Amino acid sequence: MSAFVLLARPWWVNLLILAPAVPWFLARKQRLAIVRTRLIWAAAFGIAFGFVEAAVVVYLRAATGLLPVPQTDKLIFVPPTLLRLECFREAATMVMLIAIAWLAGKNACERAAAFLWTFAFWDFFYYVWLRVAIGWPASLLTPDVLFLLPVPWISQVWFPLLVSGLTIVAVRMRS
Repeated sequence: MSAFVLLARPWWVNLLILAPAVPWFLARKQRLAIVRTRLIWAAAFGIAFGFVEAAVVVYLRAATGLLPVPQTDKLIFVPPTLLRLECFREAATMVMLIAIAWLAGKNACERAAAFLWTFAFWDFFYYVWLRVAIGWPASLLTPDVLFLLPVPWISQVWFPLLVSGLTIVAVRMRS
């Protein structure tokens, strides 16, 4: 079991802890008017897409012989072609999350909140589905590569789960 590590790398990834404050800032004058059913469907998309993301990671790990060791230990052994494909997949994921947010909200504030909401469900359930599928991560202290663009973002699993959980609560309380 790994020791607790407070800060993610690179340093600016730690600024994600501010993400839950965005809905509070956006809705400081009035509550967000996102229809509850749109939030439910956006959450359903996030949960389902978290499964797709987890499945892709399992496939990548199996294809590279890394199943189920933590990504941070063996990232350098992923063939460049697969690593490049993974970067494009991550970019496509962001486009899909932005598209869902665009459809869910009526203005920039609502779209930003819907993006954070959907992203939070996607990210949270990504770890849930990996745990169900392959028993990984072993603990909340397990290190992980959170994202590859523009450089690898590395943190223990507790960090994205905390940010996602707080973001879900913040958006729900402001809508």
